[in-house]
Amino acid sequence: MNRSPTPAAPAPVFYTAQTYRVGDTIGALIRQLRLSMTRCIDAEMARHGLTDAQWGPLFLISVGRARTAAALAQEMEVGPGAMTRTLDRLERKGLLLRHRSEEDRRLVLLELTAEGERAAARVPAVLSAVYNAHLDGFSEDEFSALKSMLARMVDNGGRLHAPRNHPG
Repeated sequence: MNRSPTPAAPAPVFYTAQTYRVGDTIGALIRQLRLSMTRCIDAEMARHGLTDAQWGPLFLISVGRARTAAALAQEMEVGPGAMTRTLDRLERKGLLLRHRSEEDRRLVLLELTAEGERAAARVPAVLSAVYNAHLDGFSEDEFSALKSMLARMVDNGGRLHAPRNHPG
């Protein structure tokens, strides 16, 4: 006997214009969570003499995510002027050096000083402590499920922004 495949159930609709309530959305919860984490991270980093705008570049340079001001600005989603001012402060604090690339003299490369390396080395412990505090009471399975669901939402969002191929 040949059976035709069972049609897939329609995807659930979690929000509608009629039932939408400000503050009762995934977006609002994610925003509140990010704000809470940011406040905790900022408070802890302030104990080390660093602002949010400063520890981010130090850490990204230390892990090799960016070597120029332009790459840092893009990675941190800030304007080039704001990034230049931040780098000026880090340089004045003795945490950062700038030098011209030997291969391409147009590029100014960023390098951490020994003190900058020490400051950047503190970041993972601070982030881990803050994230773990926010995950208090979660089981390993719940943590895995949360990460998986958030990653799926990120993927879904990525597909919304992907270019679509339209015929002709």
